[in-house]
Amino acid sequence: MNPAAGEWKPSAAAAEWTPGGAVPAAAPAPPPKTESSVSEIDESDPLWQVVLNKICNGDRNRAIKLINDPDQLTQYPEVEALLAAGDAMEEDWEKEGDKLAKEVDGMAIDDSKPAESAEPPANMEEEEEPEEVVDAVEGDPREHLNLVFIGHVDAGKSTLSGNILYLTDNVDKRTIEKYEAEAKERNRESWFLAFIMDTNEEERAKGKTVEVGRAQFETDLHRYSILDAPGHKNYVPNMIMGASQADVGVLVISARKGEFEAGFDKGGQTREHALLAKTLGVTYLVVVINKMDEPTVKWSKDRYDQCIGKLRPFLKGCGFKIKKEVKFMPISGLNGANVKDEVAESECGWWKQMWQAGENNTDKPTLMSLLDSLDMKGRVADAPVRIPVLDRYTDRGTIAMGKVESGTIRPGMKVTVMPTRQQFKVDGVWSEETPLSSARPGENVLVKLSGASMEEVQKGFVICTAPACRSVDKLICQIMVMDLPDQAKILTAGFKANFHAHCAEEEATVTKIFETTDRKGKVTKGARFANVGQTVVCMIELERTVPLETFDDYPFLGRFTLRTEGKTCAIGVVKKLPPKKE
Repeated sequence: MNPAAGEWKPSAAAAEWTPGGAVPAAAPAPPPKTESSVSEIDESDPLWQVVLNKICNGDRNRAIKLINDPDQLTQYPEVEALLAAGDAMEEDWEKEGDKLAKEVDGMAIDDSKPAESAEPPANMEEEEEPEEVVDAVEGDPREHLNLVFIGHVDAGKSTLSGNILYLTDNVDKRTIEKYEAEAKERNRESWFLAFIMDTNEEERAKGKTVEVGRAQFETDLHRYSILDAPGHKNYVPNMIMGASQADVGVLVISARKGEFEAGFDKGGQTREHALLAKTLGVTYLVVVINKMDEPTVKWSKDRYDQCIGKLRPFLKGCGFKIKKEVKFMPISGLNGANVKDEVAESECGWWKQMWQAGENNTDKPTLMSLLDSLDMKGRVADAPVRIPVLDRYTDRGTIAMGKVESGTIRPGMKVTVMPTRQQFKVDGVWSEETPLSSARPGENVLVKLSGASMEEVQKGFVICTAPACRSVDKLICQIMVMDLPDQAKILTAGFKANFHAHCAEEEATVTKIFETTDRKGKVTKGARFANVGQTVVCMIELERTVPLETFDDYPFLGRFTLRTEGKTCAIGVVKKLPPKKE
């Protein structure tokens, strides 16, 4: 047990959000907080046993107060001896970095094969029977997918998102007419569909998405959640939070002359967004070449081929397997061509022949039919529960929001919140306003935790069932250096950046470099620095503990990004964690 873990806080304030813009159904009031719920302690923890038995002579109240005061704890020689034993274990672990470097010789991050989530151990304690939830349902049998719309600013992400909602009858005609009138008043007639997703005044005035917009639509085969990510470089951290939840990335590219080049050239967000999408675990990337109806394009096949020709090698360099994971399609987000209905042959005579031949990995005529054909793999419903907390709010108790990455969560279960290791009972599970009797991997859920306060459940925490995930402030990892700040042309020990993993963000420092591998495959053991384009095995220390797992065990908790000064400097995977202190 980490006595300082209770001080862990996310580095960015969580903005209040309710999925779909609606307030979830009122949940039953939590029971009054008791002393036992505040101080649920792991009785087998060595530190707790020393404090309770050796220092406090069995006085639990005194032991609880002492365990929550790290400064006073370190004054006792018994605690010092225990911590010293742990430090000795860490020193042995650090020596294993060189051994790990040998194991990953020549291995690139892009070639890492995600392993399926670990199976639950046979000796896991049986969960209590879930409580009966009034009007709870099993959940829609149709698979749920999160779509994140990414790309350069003004590529048409919000317009495309809004048109999908309109075409699937999620927005009525009267609302569209109101938005058309509002857009005309601002002399921005083509923005009216974007107003469906961009709801606040700042976004509508500037025509720029700031927060990640959220909405839902469904087809006969799937249920979808739209995550409309901001395209401006100032809001990349917001985009990362949205993409960390996504299953499918829709990379929106503007075909308009000059706009594609601005987004794709160095400094444009097309490159950074595609890179981040791969790092954050997007399974498929659908590249839609938008604005094909523009007067400068007029559904030109040459322009379409030119855009794809430049994107293919770059996406391959990001780690995407082009033939399996990337699909290309021309669309018009404004008039809806190739979104739900295929573009007329009189406008575009070459598209039907292209998709029927399966060119560019696409054998479906429209974006909607293509999304319905995607097959999601690696979702393990009987694995331990893992739900990274995206946000939380209070409604007669603390309700956490997040995506079920693995396992199945039910009301009545006991869960552990990492990194604080506090245990709570699940009072209720919702999808939007619908109470659920269970939620499977891929679902966006609201989870009410009995007796939890807002401070005890924060953005970046992870809700787990046994065995709980790890929580560490050191890790050995493999990173690929993508870019560096202007004043630091090389990456050395002491390099500082912001560490982004799942929904967590923390300050980080590279403390040791074990080896580097250049683009030609040349390995340098004990390197003192690394350049852009090199793969590096190194050790990273975090300011505070963060819930993580190795990439091989839980890919969604083992990926991370390093950013500083508005740039994505490196992408990486966790290879090794410190040994558990016994």
